[in-house]
Amino acid sequence: MPGPRAAVAIALLFSALAAVGCGLGPGNEVEGVDLTVTRDYGTVPMLHHQVGDVTESDTVMRALERNADVSTRYGGGFVQSIDGLEAEESVDRSLDWFFYVNGVESTVGAADYPLHGGESIWWDYRDWSAAMRMPAVVGAWPQPFLGGYEGKARPVGVECMGGGAACGEVDARLEDAGVAVPSRPPDDSIRVLVGPWSRVRTDPAAGQIERGPQASGVFADFRPDGAAYRLVGLNESGEDTVELGPGAGLVAATRRFEDPPVWVVTGGTEAAVRAAAQLLDASSLRDHYAVAVDGKQETALPVR
Repeated sequence: MPGPRAAVAIALLFSALAAVGCGLGPGNEVEGVDLTVTRDYGTVPMLHHQVGDVTESDTVMRALERNADVSTRYGGGFVQSIDGLEAEESVDRSLDWFFYVNGVESTVGAADYPLHGGESIWWDYRDWSAAMRMPAVVGAWPQPFLGGYEGKARPVGVECMGGGAACGEVDARLEDAGVAVPSRPPDDSIRVLVGPWSRVRTDPAAGQIERGPQASGVFADFRPDGAAYRLVGLNESGEDTVELGPGAGLVAATRRFEDPPVWVVTGGTEAAVRAAAQLLDASSLRDHYAVAVDGKQETALPVR
């Protein structure tokens, strides 16, 4: 029989093996993730990499550290710099690193965000003087519709609010991306609101856009223009920059409290809503916080 010390050692060994089996160790391999690093609201690409060899014990921070030169702060939980680009704060500007998983801003640090496989991770270095919190963005399309957010798959609901033919266009774009859209989505769905701004603005989440980027995270505004609304593009300071007019459409995402994200496909007119619906593809939305369209001219928001 083993002595007392040997018995303790054996017990500790089995405990360690049990911990590995419960996911506290290296863990099983899962699907890889898509990692993007940009600066200035996605306008300057720094890194885009398909990260393989991801396990169920990996985090957003580990995936980043394996593919970039990273320094951290606050005990290693938050990023200070990526490839030498450091967070900084002055009287005029506040610059920092923010990350999104499947187009949804994280409410926890990167070291505490576990990966489940298949996520789209986007780090962006930006000036947050006008708005620190931007709860959802469109630049990870077709996420979060395919993979959900916060580690859970979510149903998707398209709400046609007077959008006419644009509603069918949105349904088709989602289906082409592999997203199933139920005819009667449950209350916890990721919602896509399709219609002219005069209708969409009545939704509590979408209506935040009229209160500015600090409320919605969207650098755009709709202003009354007779019986319709005209779209104005804002810069990163939240200032009016481009008059896009009543014929312009918008695709943007926001979130109210801890509710599921809400996407808006909208514009001043029915034709503008149709033009916005045609933006739903990776070539138009990739690495953008929101996108406006006027005729055939696409404008990433905030306006640089």
